[in-house]
Amino acid sequence: MAKKRMVMELGMGTSLRQQDYTRAACRAVEDALWHNSLSLADAFGLDKSAMLIEVEIGVQQPDKVNVDAVAAVFPYGQASVTVGHGGLDVPKPDGSGATIIANAAIVVYLDIEPAGAGQ
Repeated sequence: MAKKRMVMELGMGTSLRQQDYTRAACRAVEDALWHNSLSLADAFGLDKSAMLIEVEIGVQQPDKVNVDAVAAVFPYGQASVTVGHGGLDVPKPDGSGATIIANAAIVVYLDIEPAGAGQ
């Protein structure tokens, strides 16, 4: 069997008032996911839990993202989350904080046999 990349989705999320990096990251994941209804696993005769999901989050303060909370957004599959420097912190005009913008890249893989491998 071989891990094959099947789908890549992108999303953006914000925390407008609370400066919550985890909330912005979760919203970025939701933005990417909620536009689709993928039936990849079904198409290959696999259970949805067989989907291998790699998530990369970009925010200005990566250490402030709870990766377990981001992974919990996925209703099924095996999600692994990494966080790196990216996104934006947009200062508020009155100096009272910033709006947090997170970006998410989600790649879904299936562990399937390459064409012609069993011959």
